[in-house]
Amino acid sequence: MEEPKITVGIMSEDEITFVFNGEFILEEDDSEKLTGKHKAKIHDGVVLFQGKQFPKLSFIPQTDNCDFELIGVTIGKSFHWEQKENLKFRGDLIIITENNKLTAINRVAVEEYLASVISSEMSATSAIELLKAHAIISRSWVLAQINKENKSTKDSCALDSETEHIKWYDKEDHINFDVCADDHCQRYQGITRESTDAVKEALKKTCGEVLKYEGEICDARFSKSCGGVSETFENCWEETPHPYLKKVIDNRDELDINAKDLTVEKNARLWILSNPESFCNTTDDKILSQVLVSYDQKTKDFFRWKVEFNTSELSKLIKKKTGIDFGDIQDLIPIERGQSGRIIKLKIAGSKKTLIIGKELEIRKALSESHLYSSAFIVEKEMDKEGRPIKFILTGAGWGHGVGLCQIGAAVMASKGYNYQEILKHYYKNATIEKEY
Repeated sequence: MEEPKITVGIMSEDEITFVFNGEFILEEDDSEKLTGKHKAKIHDGVVLFQGKQFPKLSFIPQTDNCDFELIGVTIGKSFHWEQKENLKFRGDLIIITENNKLTAINRVAVEEYLASVISSEMSATSAIELLKAHAIISRSWVLAQINKENKSTKDSCALDSETEHIKWYDKEDHINFDVCADDHCQRYQGITRESTDAVKEALKKTCGEVLKYEGEICDARFSKSCGGVSETFENCWEETPHPYLKKVIDNRDELDINAKDLTVEKNARLWILSNPESFCNTTDDKILSQVLVSYDQKTKDFFRWKVEFNTSELSKLIKKKTGIDFGDIQDLIPIERGQSGRIIKLKIAGSKKTLIIGKELEIRKALSESHLYSSAFIVEKEMDKEGRPIKFILTGAGWGHGVGLCQIGAAVMASKGYNYQEILKHYYKNATIEKEY
């Protein structure tokens, strides 16, 4: 297999401004070479560029040292670190119409893509064994998404009834490109996040290597902090168990008597309120700076955390985030928990409506202006004299869905001398490392 190219959706706006550093040719109208600053707009459902209308634009660099800059790209969309940046990319720039907007797509070779992903998802100065491990899981994940698309195995992402709203978010949301550039898929911020010699070495040493299970490339997921126990795939996405994405207790011996069955409410409560020995249970700034880029470092309480709402705040928040008027929120009741204690189904009981929501990301979105750190939380209430709730206190564990590699845990493992094979073996059970190209 030759190194494939992938398409990455970068931004979607009414108009897109871009700068060519070097010479590019417009494939749809190759009468001249283009350099410098340009703008495309949407007009009557097509792309308007230099006074002409096109169904799409495909700009192809003419030399290897060309790149292009997109102006005002939103990164961290809907998260607390959301911001706009100007980002540079190598490869082709494609502009299409989509949902009454223009979408900018970067077509790029996988290894070039990975050089940015590793430097965007974490610090490019991280420990070399951590970078190698992340190169392999990021490569595995993106190739698995392409394979999934080619096999047309997309599942429904929502199950609705009068009593339940169950939704999950995955690659299936993207129709016109392979993956997006933000946290929904993998952070990809082009050559703006400069790769270091360590990143280049990690890619060179692992070039073409992927995780496989029974001959198939693994859908290798990862999150910031598992909180001490990793979650299973099917509890966050479609109901398709992946044998290599199972519950892992995140310490050296993979043992903890208090983490035996976190699907049981009383066990989950004890676990979340505890401070277990775990690889990702660290406050070492040197290690954390490898995984948490500048805007991530605004968050320090990721392993165990607490948020509080008065009833009025919570009721308004849930109405705003779900679009449903529950009235005054009377209770939040965990209905089903996964292997890591993360809530898969949560009952929201209000004075006007009661509904069960899930899966984990839908719960996290409903209970935060951006995203709650994780759905591994317990609910406590303060009541008034009449027995009505006046405050809700959520105490939780971990940051993210918790499936697959725990980035902070892996950083700690690398600092303790574990090599990348040992790190991957810890988080992806029964998977093997094989060379794909």
